[in-house]
Amino acid sequence: MRVFCEPLGVSVDIADHPQRIVCLASSLTEALFEMGCGHRVAGISVYCPRYIPASDLPVVGDYLRVDETLLRQINPDLILLTTGIQRALGLRLAQAGYPVYALPLPSSMGGVMENLNLLGGLVNEVESARRLRQRWEQQFRTICLSAPERRPRVYIELWFGRHLRTVGALSFIHDLVESAGGDNIFGRDRRAYFVPDLEQVAEARPDVLLFHTEPDYPVNVEALIEERGWHRWNPAPYVVVGTVQKGQNIIHEGPSMMETAMWLQAHFHSWARHYG
Repeated sequence: MRVFCEPLGVSVDIADHPQRIVCLASSLTEALFEMGCGHRVAGISVYCPRYIPASDLPVVGDYLRVDETLLRQINPDLILLTTGIQRALGLRLAQAGYPVYALPLPSSMGGVMENLNLLGGLVNEVESARRLRQRWEQQFRTICLSAPERRPRVYIELWFGRHLRTVGALSFIHDLVESAGGDNIFGRDRRAYFVPDLEQVAEARPDVLLFHTEPDYPVNVEALIEERGWHRWNPAPYVVVGTVQKGQNIIHEGPSMMETAMWLQAHFHSWARHYG
């Protein structure tokens, strides 16, 4: 099948049923395993093992680079990655003649589901993708109905390496927090990710501070809050710290996002019991 990958601006010849899939995006790898296609995955990124059953699959690369010798040995009939910072890698692989497809970074929960549909089409598993999507959507409907009666106002702080960002309306993370029962204080900002004005955050006095950190770049959240003077708020903010662990990773848009939503909602209910 010949398809046009708009994010990369290239046409790609894809096998009818790809059997040697190299997946360099953990969310897509997790989805493939949930769809029953794990046996067709021949290579993964260094981040994928967190979200799939233990395996001896070769680690081909990360978000920015690949082991080209290993990639040639695998001889993939489909390489999957995303846009954003991975787009440059996708372009290099396409120019080298590999069958590569970049799925767009989702700006909403709807975009996550659209990517699942697209993934099902690329690997010729449309029905499996549809069943996963239906299960996923049902889970989120249940979560939305279970939100606390009083919704906490939430400030989201992401640490991408050493780079501080918060989340506006055009991010699936905004939808994740909202579906779990929180109100993003920057939810009316039409950007996806941006450097927050910390004085504006202090003026807003959010009920919950939701942090995402990564083990390679640890952040002392308690010291950070004290340094900013936020520990003196009355009442003190309820602090939630997520990381790359499956079910607690708010920047991961794979199927375990359902677990993350339940984890978040448990914290929002805890806040409501103590402060609501």
